[in-house]
Amino acid sequence: MNPILVELRRADVLESFHRGVICVVDENNQIVFSKGDVKQVCYPRSAMKFFQHIPLITSGIFDSYGFTNEQLAVMCGSHNGEAAHTEVVNTILETIKLNESNLKCGAQPPSLKKDYHQLIRDNKEPQPIHNNCSGKHAGFLAWSSFNNQDLDSYLSPQHPLQQEIRNVVAQFYELSPDQLLLGMDGCSAPTFAMPVFNQAVAFKNLVSAPSHFDDKTKDAAKRIVSAVTQFPEMVAGTQRYCTDLMRITQGRIVGKTGADGVYCISIPEKKWGIAIKIDDGKMGPQYQVAQELLEKLGLITQEEVAELDKYREFEMKNFAGNITGKSIVVNI
Repeated sequence: MNPILVELRRADVLESFHRGVICVVDENNQIVFSKGDVKQVCYPRSAMKFFQHIPLITSGIFDSYGFTNEQLAVMCGSHNGEAAHTEVVNTILETIKLNESNLKCGAQPPSLKKDYHQLIRDNKEPQPIHNNCSGKHAGFLAWSSFNNQDLDSYLSPQHPLQQEIRNVVAQFYELSPDQLLLGMDGCSAPTFAMPVFNQAVAFKNLVSAPSHFDDKTKDAAKRIVSAVTQFPEMVAGTQRYCTDLMRITQGRIVGKTGADGVYCISIPEKKWGIAIKIDDGKMGPQYQVAQELLEKLGLITQEEVAELDKYREFEMKNFAGNITGKSIVVNI
């Protein structure tokens, strides 16, 4: 059984807790820190997005369309559906002469209440463009449109794009394509499960690709890291850990969340990769664990700690504003 990583205490009573796995690897894929079963298999979910657009770049399609780093960042993001996000996604669709009706990710309300309330005031319904994965899907459509591939089936595991993505994922996660366990993500795109250890390896490879990777692939990885650190607000948005982490550390740390309690990190300077999985899938504890880990390993400065520590530990309040308890990280 994996260790408890986060406790929620009401007064002095342990009310609930979250178990999980942590794996940190160095440039040689050696584990430098771990908690729990690093061989545990799970889906990276949206933490896989950084790798799903490698084919768009290595094929030359990204440059052929003249896409920008800001557009690449939103393709790699799990955004809030804020106006800034939907505007950039729409520029991608306009460039390839498509529109949001071509998106197969499904409609999703914006993440922030103020944006959802504005839709209601405007008598509008949430649309696929508000889906946190709409940027990713716009990137998929760009590849498919350029190659004259069927746009209605771009999410099929048999689609040429998804076959290419499978090979890229296998390469970065250092597994054979046959070892990847196929599933369907929340946005209906194919997703693959693998051990937590390999998820850490992939994020190490993102910033320290092995020598046998070809130059185009290495360059594509560098361009993705450059884009998401240059435009961290496109990767997530207001009040989001991914955005704040990359903005405050000015790109020294690259982080990406995944649904069901996943968080993956690259440390370019050390050539490290980190993967975190919260067993019960609760969203939130993975950020607490990530922040505690970064502080304990000395990977962020005290000035950065002061700005990011709100994600590590926090008081819980009821609707009257009274403090009812605290959520804390343990066993790290």
